Amino acid sequence: MRDPRGQAVHDTRLRAVNTRSAAPSLPLARLLGHAADAVQAVRSGHSLTEALGRVPADARPGAQALGFHVLRWLGSALGARSILAPKTPPPAVDALLLTSLALLWPRGAPPYPAHTLVDQAVTAARQRDRRSGSFVNAVLRRFLREADAVVAEAERDPVAVHNHPAWWAERLARDWPHEWPALLAANNRRPPMTLRVNARRADAAGYLERLRAAGLDGEAFAPHTVVLAAPCPVGMLPGFAEGDVSVQDAGAQLAAWLLLNPAGGETGGAWRLPARARVLDACAAPGGKTAHLLELADLDLLALDSDPRRLARVDDTLRRLGLACRTQAADASAPDAWWDGRPFDAILLDAPCTASGIVRRHPDVRWLRRPGDIAALARTQATLLDALWPTLKPGGRLLYCTCSVFKAEGSHQIDAFLQRRSDAGIAEASPSPGHLLPLPDNPPQALPPAARASPDGFHYALLQKT
Repeated sequence: MRDPRGQAVHDTRLRAVNTRSAAPSLPLARLLGHAADAVQAVRSGHSLTEALGRVPADARPGAQALGFHVLRWLGSALGARSILAPKTPPPAVDALLLTSLALLWPRGAPPYPAHTLVDQAVTAARQRDRRSGSFVNAVLRRFLREADAVVAEAERDPVAVHNHPAWWAERLARDWPHEWPALLAANNRRPPMTLRVNARRADAAGYLERLRAAGLDGEAFAPHTVVLAAPCPVGMLPGFAEGDVSVQDAGAQLAAWLLLNPAGGETGGAWRLPARARVLDACAAPGGKTAHLLELADLDLLALDSDPRRLARVDDTLRRLGLACRTQAADASAPDAWWDGRPFDAILLDAPCTASGIVRRHPDVRWLRRPGDIAALARTQATLLDALWPTLKPGGRLLYCTCSVFKAEGSHQIDAFLQRRSDAGIAEASPSPGHLLPLPDNPPQALPPAARASPDGFHYALLQKT
């Protein structure tokens, strides 16, 4: 006879990240506790990355997987909890309850059998507060009994339907009156894992052979862009430690192509940078776009970032890839403190933004942002544009980009800049994509094939100085 408790224990084991990982299985109750702590931290205004950094290394991948799921369905969980427990419990218990409800939400394709989740949530609750176990058990079991009615009532609130703050959905609806429901839905889907093959080492076709030899698979979308069939830990990628490949979304990979317009004309146009061109990467950390520029061309490149700790990540990235450039901790909006007076041939301004275009990769962003952040960041972006434009030589190009789908950080920002500067215009004979939405039919055909590899949301404006 099979022991029911033994079966429950088997069901509560989770392999961190995915079944290919060699990480040991861990009790679900423990992972629920860590995920709940992370959710509580996000609701208190801390980033998920920061919260997960406090999780023990062996539990971090599993806690991250749970945390991502919960934050994608947090609006639904909040709606259900308000019905089932109108009096909000203490924060630690509330976070565990919300975590459990999000994992049980029927439209979220629950990752565990319901009885397993409830059993382990009660265990985790008792580890937090012995008295809370019966409360959590009662709320979750009532949800299972009355799920259809609770879901229907909760979804009278748009926050529970879309799993975004109301102001976020309203802003998207103003900016994108036809696309906004699809954008919100896209934010709740898992993104693909996209790779950038080091152009100095190999190409996508060759790297695909190495992947398949390692038991992995994917598809090439551009000479150096590969989308994996299924995500995996970076340690499993052939040659990752040696610098043969990096993880970078297809939308982010467009930056280097648009700015450099490399030989081969994949982005169109006849403009070319001179040999050993002076290039500025104005907000460089963590270094993915910096590295891509150096993989594609020999440049005299200066990488700036105002945060020395984040700048150290640029140095680490370049060392892994066998690349080098000058890096400097400095505020790009204050050139008098770092610029030597020699104009740049090209500038990449990857400006600070709301990150509203990469919510599917960072599901905590929607819960951390506040309505006033958009205007504040737009002011920072305008300041950077105005400060950096004088450092660009006549005939040079500046690529302005944000990983945002809000128009205040994209098309409206550039329209205002062009009105302020009579010597600035959109670069001719080269793509200047404007807003790229994380939707399958969005990327214009004029862009490189990488743009069709399910990219995140970005805004790109390629400006030329007369």
